[in-house]
Amino acid sequence: MATAQHGRLDLESLPSAKRLRVALVVSGWNTSITENLYQGALDVLENKGCTKVQRIDVPGSFELIYGCKKAVHGGFDAVVALGSVIRGETAHFDYVCQAVSNGIKDLNILGITPVIFGVLTDDTVEQANARSGGALGNKGAEAAAAAIEMAYLSI
Repeated sequence: MATAQHGRLDLESLPSAKRLRVALVVSGWNTSITENLYQGALDVLENKGCTKVQRIDVPGSFELIYGCKKAVHGGFDAVVALGSVIRGETAHFDYVCQAVSNGIKDLNILGITPVIFGVLTDDTVEQANARSGGALGNKGAEAAAAAIEMAYLSI
């Protein structure tokens, strides 16, 4: 991924995204976090000249799989899944995280379009905030950088 130490993106080393068409699939759960991830991803894509960005909203992180599958078959050069799952008191966290990571992996195995895993899986809201524009950078921005790099593998 085009990152330097401590989560700082090295945008200069990324190729132009002017001719790319990118889908950002955004979970509606934990919106304060997912909106920050979305904005970070959008900022990187726009900085690299991408004008063909389509946002696809889904209700939660589990639904990212279906949204990404639709985007994979929609003629995009890359798809980015943006979500946030925060551990609670039940095993639900484990089931959702496992399903989403396997679903995204399965879409990548199809070999049609790269799907980037921009889903935070944190123990606390504070950890999620730190990774969505806080002290640890913005994983949405990093996912967009990875999408640009991966798109060129499939063009």
